[in-house]
Amino acid sequence: MLYQLSSFASVMSTIGNIVLAIILFAILIFIHELGHYTAGKIFKFKINEFSIGFGKALYTKKRKNGEIFSIRLIPLGGYCAFEGEEQDSEVEGAFNNQAWWKRWIVLFAGVLFNFISAIIVSIPLLMCWGDATPIVNGFADGTPNHIEQNLETLQKGDIIRRVDGTKPTLLGGGLNYLVSQQGDSTYTLVVERDGEEIEIDVTNYVIGQNEQGEPSYGLGIMVENVKYNFFESLGRSVPFCFEMAWDCLKVLGNLLIGNLHISNLGGPITTIGMIADGASISPIFLLVMFPVIAVNLAVFNFLPFPALDGGRSVFVILEGIRRKPINQKVEQAIHTAGLMLLFGFVILVDFLQIFIF
Repeated sequence: MLYQLSSFASVMSTIGNIVLAIILFAILIFIHELGHYTAGKIFKFKINEFSIGFGKALYTKKRKNGEIFSIRLIPLGGYCAFEGEEQDSEVEGAFNNQAWWKRWIVLFAGVLFNFISAIIVSIPLLMCWGDATPIVNGFADGTPNHIEQNLETLQKGDIIRRVDGTKPTLLGGGLNYLVSQQGDSTYTLVVERDGEEIEIDVTNYVIGQNEQGEPSYGLGIMVENVKYNFFESLGRSVPFCFEMAWDCLKVLGNLLIGNLHISNLGGPITTIGMIADGASISPIFLLVMFPVIAVNLAVFNFLPFPALDGGRSVFVILEGIRRKPINQKVEQAIHTAGLMLLFGFVILVDFLQIFIF
């Protein structure tokens, strides 16, 4: 009976974490679509529907101005439907009749809102959790003699700013990723000590085994993230988010040139699973994941790919350069094909993560 109660509690906890992950994902989508909606209202675009999710409508409410707000069955997306966005319309405020630069701002607003939300949430994140910049707070027991040099050169309180010229970042994997090469690798660390930056050469060594039974490596030190006060966090929040955006672009670039395997990617289902797993360890993981996913959504949505905000923006800018509209049937056909490719790719990477990798 005790075992059954324990198992039931474990299942309910897992379900609760999945629900929290879905809510977090839905909030980020809502913020993105709210950006489109807000900019559209500012420029007096006619909006037909604001939806969170896809599929069958679970809840709808029609406002006096004709706008429909809906919550749909599948909470892995959403949309802000403008009159005249997919086909020509002569209705006042139709998307297709607006100046190209107004349409570009409306398209960009979703990305902007995601990025702003990431900056806002990064402030308490940097205060409570810190960024990926590690500070030495102790030394591991049983350190082998051949790396005693590390213990002599590194000191408790040292802030590690660079590893072989690379700054540890949140999406870059932090310090552990940078020093996880084969044994006896030598690294040049730039550490901040008493307000001054100094260079220190260190060597990593075998500290244990990973889940596959392979040796894992480390520096023989224990670290924690550097935390900041409110005003420091406020000043660091913007570059912190730009660092994450740059890391996102580097991941995409490495994927395109073949330096990164597709197993490193995941779709919405994989993302929700990762958030749920993290939430089961610590609620603060939700605070970590919010700006990470928000920045990822911002970067991904503004890629110049058909059906994404970035792809639509390209057509709008081309119209501004040509000074005449793009054939809307041709444009919609391109966006439809792009949307099908995106859905296919997202389903593929989620399938591979769940059943293959």
